[in-house]
Amino acid sequence: MNPHPPGSAADRRADYAGPEAKAGAGVEAVNAVPVQFDRSWYDDLEARMDKGGPWDDWKLFNLAGEAEAASLVTSFEEMLCLKHLPEEQVTPLPHQTETARKVLFEMRGRAILADEVGLGKTIEAGLILKEYIIRGLVRKALILVPASLVLQWVRELNQKFAIPAIAQKKEHSWQNDIVVASIDTAKRDPHREILLGNEYDMVIIDEAHKLKNKKTTNYQFMLKLRKKYCLLLTATPVQNDLSELFNLITLLKPGQLGGQNDFAANFVFDKRVPKNEGQLKGELAKIMIRNRRGDGGLEFTKRNVKNIDVELSPEEMKLYAGVTSFVKDQYNAAGGDLNSMLSLVTLQREVCSSRDAVFVTLVNLSKKLAPDSPIRDKIWELVDLIKMIKANSKAEKTMELIRGMEGKVIVFTEYRATQEYLLKYFRDRNLTAVPYRGGMNRGKKDWMMDLFRGRAQVMIATEAGGEGINLQFCHQIINFDLPWNPMRVEQRIGRVHRLGQQNDVHIYNLSTKGTIEEHILNLLHEKINMFEMVIGQLDVILERFEKQDSLEKSIYKILLESGTEAEIASRVDSLGRSLHSIREELEAEAGMGSGEADSGSAGLEERLMGG
Repeated sequence: MNPHPPGSAADRRADYAGPEAKAGAGVEAVNAVPVQFDRSWYDDLEARMDKGGPWDDWKLFNLAGEAEAASLVTSFEEMLCLKHLPEEQVTPLPHQTETARKVLFEMRGRAILADEVGLGKTIEAGLILKEYIIRGLVRKALILVPASLVLQWVRELNQKFAIPAIAQKKEHSWQNDIVVASIDTAKRDPHREILLGNEYDMVIIDEAHKLKNKKTTNYQFMLKLRKKYCLLLTATPVQNDLSELFNLITLLKPGQLGGQNDFAANFVFDKRVPKNEGQLKGELAKIMIRNRRGDGGLEFTKRNVKNIDVELSPEEMKLYAGVTSFVKDQYNAAGGDLNSMLSLVTLQREVCSSRDAVFVTLVNLSKKLAPDSPIRDKIWELVDLIKMIKANSKAEKTMELIRGMEGKVIVFTEYRATQEYLLKYFRDRNLTAVPYRGGMNRGKKDWMMDLFRGRAQVMIATEAGGEGINLQFCHQIINFDLPWNPMRVEQRIGRVHRLGQQNDVHIYNLSTKGTIEEHILNLLHEKINMFEMVIGQLDVILERFEKQDSLEKSIYKILLESGTEAEIASRVDSLGRSLHSIREELEAEAGMGSGEADSGSAGLEERLMGG
């Protein structure tokens, strides 16, 4: 009797066991012919089991399982990328997620991201790129940005979005799937030919307002670049000329607004005055997204502004008076032609910064003059005055301020010579400071930023160095000297006062008493209250004011043409009233009360893109 039920596993094993195992099964088994079985399948199974699974590597099996799970989309309009962002690196704000969703589902991957400064256009672009990568729609991407921002973009894409972007350094770098490079490098040979020979799934352009003029090599290069999806990032898409807007849109969607003649006939009354405004706004809404600081849900910390008066020493005051007299003499000799003496105008600004900045400019001026020029004698008289100065009143005040502060401080100056002086001044007094300027290569800028973030209390940045950097981990700014252009002051502050800043921002403006700097600060702070305005509104005020002359030139003329301090004060006051009245006009046009200053600008940009 067979002890195993028919068909059981044991019964089957007995069948496969061969004649030896069947010896007790009866006489027939003894006389049976031996049967040969192919056991190669079993050897293969054993080999596969050694790898961790019967059919494939266990890790690969799990990976395949994760891929299948990721591909299960509960809704086509679900943003998949939000599940795949590195933990604790970035938490997109609602307006950023909504912008990415719009680009994906309504604009089909071609859009102008035109948020106001500090609202996170880089985050929006990263979300969009990540989403397209996860959906398998983008493999090869090119990101073109100003040279100073290349490493910042690479770091953010890698750390915040786990996108393996690399910075372009050599020709072979273009072979990588996701490359960040400066547009100035990309448009030059041999890089130009390589890029134009490629096809990109997505191209992202930062600071895209630099592409507004279709006659530039940048614009022509972008026009020829083959791309499926394209993002243009700019805080100022519409400023002076409607044709510039047409050019930007043509890069994204040729024919969206018709040809150049069609666009002019349908939408342009004058180069800065649109017609059929409602229809044009409707067309722009199909391709452009603009979020504002004043929109609901966007919360910014406060700005606390403090103006610090600095009393110059008698020697410093003597140098200021000497430089002012020298510049006025040259202005009168040039027949009041400001354009012919820009280096001397720079000298006038530098004397409010440091003797070192003045010295460098004077030496450079003397080298351009004939040996027997009478101007050389006057220059060396000023050099003698410089030698008499033994201290820097502004540097002393800056040191005093920093000693009373906790946490990081960024000191802004316009001049390289002043930056070098301050570095030495602080070092001699056991204060750790690092420089940041436009002339540094990308690697050194990145190194200086890491040192500032990790070790140094103070960073001293020049104007060029301050462009594009994000400093939310710092909330204290000292304006060692003030640019005469309010937009540049605001851009400095915007490096620190932006989304992600957790603390109220403290701004200290140093102002030398009895100089033009004192009048300029009064103009910016008291007359137009620029430190409380958003950058879009300030931009529109200046645009309307500067139809004839720039604000900087107006200030120069006041300084050079006024005979006394009282006359300077009176003319600056008049300038301030003009700016203030423009501000009130804009607020009235926007239907706002005079006390509100958040978004009341009715310039071209706001008229076309306002809510």
